[in-house]
Amino acid sequence: MTTIIEGIAGLDEKVGQHLGYSDWHEVTQDQVNLFADATGDHQWIHVDPERAKKESPFGGPIAHGYLTISLAPLLLPQVVQVRGISMGVNYGINKLRFPAPVPVGSKLRAGATLSSVEEIPGGAQVTMDITFEVDGQDKPACVAQVVYRYYA
Repeated sequence: MTTIIEGIAGLDEKVGQHLGYSDWHEVTQDQVNLFADATGDHQWIHVDPERAKKESPFGGPIAHGYLTISLAPLLLPQVVQVRGISMGVNYGINKLRFPAPVPVGSKLRAGATLSSVEEIPGGAQVTMDITFEVDGQDKPACVAQVVYRYYA
């Protein structure tokens, strides 16, 4: 279920709260290959399934770490939506780690906690802690503290 936040004023009410989880998203080899093409990162652990099955310590191809974090714009709107704003922008990442791999073919979801809200001219700067989980894995695939700016 998506958490709906009404306007800039509604953000303060959610500080410290876990906002929920996205649906599960399957990470496909086609998606990994397209990301490799977009970024120029064609390392064999991502794009060569046969070699990855034989030589990789992961037992098969894995998604790029940066592909995982780049799924935030796809998954976060399923977790939280801020309504009554003119726009929102990515402002940065304070901390980013990839503790575990995302095997191709696995399912990934994002969970988010609203950590802080700061007033800025015309809006608010919001810090969220996002955890990307792989279905069936104990360790998260990605933990990130991301910063967004929302404008009234």
